[in-house]
Amino acid sequence: MELSQLEFFRTVVEEGSFSKAAERVYRTQPAVSIAVRRLEEEIGAPLLERSQKAPALTEVGELIYDFAGRILSLRDQALQGVAELKSLKRGRVRIGANESTSHYLLPQIILDYRKCYPDVRVEIFGHSSDQLPRKVLDGNVDFALMAFEPVDSDLESFPVLKDELVLIMSPEHRLAKCRSVTIEQLGRESFVAHNVRTGSRQRVIETFAQHHTPLNITLELATIETIKRFVQLKIGLGFVPRMCVAEELERRSLATVPVQDLSYERTLWVTHRRGMTFSHAAAAFLKLLHEQAQNQFRK
Repeated sequence: MELSQLEFFRTVVEEGSFSKAAERVYRTQPAVSIAVRRLEEEIGAPLLERSQKAPALTEVGELIYDFAGRILSLRDQALQGVAELKSLKRGRVRIGANESTSHYLLPQIILDYRKCYPDVRVEIFGHSSDQLPRKVLDGNVDFALMAFEPVDSDLESFPVLKDELVLIMSPEHRLAKCRSVTIEQLGRESFVAHNVRTGSRQRVIETFAQHHTPLNITLELATIETIKRFVQLKIGLGFVPRMCVAEELERRSLATVPVQDLSYERTLWVTHRRGMTFSHAAAAFLKLLHEQAQNQFRK
């Protein structure tokens, strides 16, 4: 049973003749007649009473006429749905991201995206960076933003942002007025740290060890937002990515001082399955991320 057969059959009934139906569907009258006849053969019963001047529905014809309308309506709805997806009047983007990316990089990109495509649903799934490659491979997200480039051959990545680790403190802290500080000076301070094991945390630990200086972590917290709050309350110093404190540094609610012999620059990567065919919504978001990357690495 073909959709064109159902469409021709309904048109014959609506127009009251094969000739008028043929004009409406831009086919010849014999072509329409053959299509209706083949539909009747497949169903195994006549659909039209042809003895009258205008074709009349048989009992079976009435049933098929009703179902044909529903089927063709579903076809039209499906085509409309596809058209809306292509025009980005609907759709969904699923993004995996770690905490810092979710809070400090994605919001502005999502705002820019929604200015162009306000009807697309954007879903952010928070995971640590080491979990994100598996989420991408399993198809749980369209792509992910993470703090390292995965080495899996089934994944493809591109850098989207460079960021650096900075020492933060209350603007009222005695070290806030220094042009720079040494690791040895920091050995006398208390630190508030993130309890997630990351490359940046490991770099700090190694640097303090190389200088034979104690790293006094007195409090470990689950989020960077909490770390910033505790540092503002003068409970300790902290090391965080610069993008996470850009607003606070601008408002001067936090201060940062360069640390001699300690620098750590990290790159954020966008990762997706190699050769993946993206939805129109996801492809448009990836294009925005590529533009972000071009602006960042053009500098």
